[in-house]
Amino acid sequence: MADVKAHLDKLDRLMGDLGRALADSDWEALAKLNAEVKPSVEPLMASLAAGEVDAETVRTRLQEIQQFVDAANASAEKARNEAREALKGVNQNRNAARTYQNVSTNRSS
Repeated sequence: MADVKAHLDKLDRLMGDLGRALADSDWEALAKLNAEVKPSVEPLMASLAAGEVDAETVRTRLQEIQQFVDAANASAEKARNEAREALKGVNQNRNAARTYQNVSTNRSS
């Protein structure tokens, strides 16, 4: 049972770290932490299969992890959209500057 508690504690720490990284929009940390999810969940699933841990305890944590994943996906999509809009603005400014330069060059000729 001590192993189960250690696995639950590890998963709880991971969820805390995920929450902080998500709040900070720290995509690098989220990517690293994401890689730790499966190795943290697998021992709990084995304990569940062996009847060493309550199913509701595992289900609750899995639902919490799913919420982090959903929130991270939504934040990433928002960041991508913002970046896309910023790039459109840069391109529009570049095109306007190029057009102004062409008009200015033609006037001085």
